Amino acid sequence: MIRAIAGVALGAVAGSLVYAQSAAAPKSAEAKAEFEVATIKPSAPPGNGPIRIGSRGGPGSGDPGRVTYSFSRIRDLMVDAYNVKFYQISGGPDWLDSERFDIVAKIPEGTTKEQARVMLQNLLADRFKLTIHRETKELPMYALTVGPKGPKLKETTVQDPPPSDPAMPAAGRGDGPPPPRPGGRGGLKLGADGCPETPPMAAGRRGNFMMITPNGACFISNAETMAGLVTQLSNQFGKAVVDQTGLTGKYDFKLRFDPSSIPRGSGGGGFGPIMIKDGPPVGAGPAGDPANRVAPDSGVDPPPTIFAALQEQLGLKLEAKKGPVEMLVIDHVEKTPTEN
Repeated sequence: MIRAIAGVALGAVAGSLVYAQSAAAPKSAEAKAEFEVATIKPSAPPGNGPIRIGSRGGPGSGDPGRVTYSFSRIRDLMVDAYNVKFYQISGGPDWLDSERFDIVAKIPEGTTKEQARVMLQNLLADRFKLTIHRETKELPMYALTVGPKGPKLKETTVQDPPPSDPAMPAAGRGDGPPPPRPGGRGGLKLGADGCPETPPMAAGRRGNFMMITPNGACFISNAETMAGLVTQLSNQFGKAVVDQTGLTGKYDFKLRFDPSSIPRGSGGGGFGPIMIKDGPPVGAGPAGDPANRVAPDSGVDPPPTIFAALQEQLGLKLEAKKGPVEMLVIDHVEKTPTEN
């Protein structure tokens, strides 16, 4: 039986870094912005049912006065607070990859998204004593380009509802209950290629879904941009992936590949049975949890590598290169937050 782990993504959007704050640096008037109330608790161990991962609520959502971070690591929170990707965060103790927290914070009326990020920065500095600095490093990366035979992508017909639309499902907006549990092979019908025949996202809605099947990993997307795709790849590779396709549309596609072919860099996450959107998943590495696996179906071809899958199925190509990457380096952080 395949166990489901579902969730929504933290905001891993590329952009300029907000200046890090240390204990010695004076705070500006804007930097003093704080949540009205913030409660931090260690996350309970995951059970057998679905769990929510990441953030929901906040400015621009259906619940602008409150933001909730569920089952989140410090690195996850930093991605949201500093508007960076996972591979841009380095340093820190080993427990940063294992300790998870649930945070509920009340946001003052009229707060913007950028002000909410500053509030989260200040919460990390005040409650976890996080101090950081930033530096630029020349690092290996990948460029996503169009393959020699051109793209094999289908333009989407999905129309995005307003961010505050309460009818939009969690997969696209970050609010509401987790997506329904697949329930193993009986809950999602697998096609001849080993992937679900019907995407689990609501019909006509934007969203991403990734899972491990008996025959490899399947990434199914509605209305995804190339920026969104390189974010997914960056988070899994643990290094920068830059979009050089020149494609500006939104696309529906399915990508089936061997999860063990993902090259691992710093900050990347291993595959779990079901991936979350724009962030590292909860899982036990490329092999996943043996308890969630069944033997591959006979008659289905072995999945290709992620590199071959992108070229054969989407008409895209990954090219290795090097380039400058702006990094946030953790100098100090404490495992136990100060009292609520």
